[in-house]
Amino acid sequence: MGRPKKELDQKAFEGLCGLQCTRPEVCQFFNVSDKTLDNWCKATYNMSFSAIFKIKRGTGVVSLRRMGFELARTNGSVYIFLAKNYLGLRDQPIDEADIAPAQPVSIIIQVEDATKSQG
Repeated sequence: MGRPKKELDQKAFEGLCGLQCTRPEVCQFFNVSDKTLDNWCKATYNMSFSAIFKIKRGTGVVSLRRMGFELARTNGSVYIFLAKNYLGLRDQPIDEADIAPAQPVSIIIQVEDATKSQG
């Protein structure tokens, strides 16, 4: 007669996968070996840990993406990261030939003053 079978909490396991926990972290959380974790996954899901992890980690990815987009509304760095990674935007050196020559500040101020006095 062998050891009693170790039962893992399925909801906790799926939560750890959603948090992107690694195999060693999941094993440590449940205080089990890799082999025990694999056997439990096969008995519970009829799949290996790697296969079920790829499926169950999706909830964490969706949550992370949602929080990232919310944070991008107030944080420019997050917006830039998401724009580069999801919208395909990238940093490019600016070609000096494409830039119109700058007007002296005094000309701009004179034009604004003239517009105000007419209005």
